Amino acid sequence: MKKLLHIIATPRGADSDSLKVSQSFLDAFKLQKDWTVDTLDLTTTELPDLTAKRVDGKYTLLFGKDLTADQLVAWKAIIAQIERFKAADAYLITTPMWNFTIPYTLKHYLDVILQPKYLFQYTATGPEGLLKNRKMIVVNSRGGDYSSPAMQKMDFVEPYLRQIAGFVGITDVTFIKAEPMNMGEPLHTHALDAAKKQARAVAERGL
Repeated sequence: MKKLLHIIATPRGADSDSLKVSQSFLDAFKLQKDWTVDTLDLTTTELPDLTAKRVDGKYTLLFGKDLTADQLVAWKAIIAQIERFKAADAYLITTPMWNFTIPYTLKHYLDVILQPKYLFQYTATGPEGLLKNRKMIVVNSRGGDYSSPAMQKMDFVEPYLRQIAGFVGITDVTFIKAEPMNMGEPLHTHALDAAKKQARAVAERGL
């Protein structure tokens, strides 16, 4: 069985627009019997803090060395999150836009798992991502409409997540945007329905 890792970065539960869109994706995706879904809710999961000792371990890896026994103990929780991420064949990220970028919980998670020797490595020609031939779907709700060239300059969600994904080797990234969510009706309902329709279509195409 292949595995889809669903990473949730919204704390709003059933009231979340981004989660409503993701649910439309998952409802259609359930028809693919050869996949399972692993759900990781970052708003209820205790992620490891990046303490001085844990950051020392990162620099050990950056300089091409192996973690020491003491560092491995400190890194146990980090490695567990990395291995869970690596075990997936595809990813669904559900996130709102907060202050033009991603919520701090998602940034914390990415800072935890994005580690040398695990998700990328340095070569003579530069960094190389180690997670190739995988797909990522990002469901992103926004309060405003960022579709115009002027507003796109204020969108730091898509360029950042595309950069992170590409850095670890994931180049097939699809964004499903629900916008604008906070500019009254009927814009909210129309945008939400359009995003749900796109999500179902992406799921039906398969991963």
